[in-house]
Amino acid sequence: MSKANDTDLRAEEVDRLVADVLECAGALRRYGDALTRPLGQTEVRWAVLSVLSGGGTRTVPQVARRLGVTRQSVQRVANLLAAEGLIESAPNPDNARSPLFRLSELGEEVLAAIKRAADPWLRRVGEELSLEDLRQARAALGVLTRFARGQSSAEAGTH
Repeated sequence: MSKANDTDLRAEEVDRLVADVLECAGALRRYGDALTRPLGQTEVRWAVLSVLSGGGTRTVPQVARRLGVTRQSVQRVANLLAAEGLIESAPNPDNARSPLFRLSELGEEVLAAIKRAADPWLRRVGEELSLEDLRQARAALGVLTRFARGQSSAEAGTH
């Protein structure tokens, strides 16, 4: 097989993979909403709580970058989570206009409840995939994410 033909085939497979990832992302959002609804949460709130988990603090722009969404959308969710006592803010010594957020004790409890609810599903999926499959999938998604983040809207479609 020629190098050009191999490159074309790989580009076609990347195109299919991107379509599959987009389909999967939609399905995971719907799953997340169904999973978290009985706990009074949504998939988006789960995502923000997850980014803030593990200790430490983050600003709204940092959370937005991690999730690949707008700062404004994360700010709306952060305001709701703070009003419900699920996250706490602290002054940011580097930027007074961008407070630092962390999970509150209640937020940690809610996130733990979401994780407990998700555990059976995660285990069923895990039974279908080997550890090597999972590691390769994560590596491939890492490459896609790196390229997608590096591609500005001005560059889209030109490289």
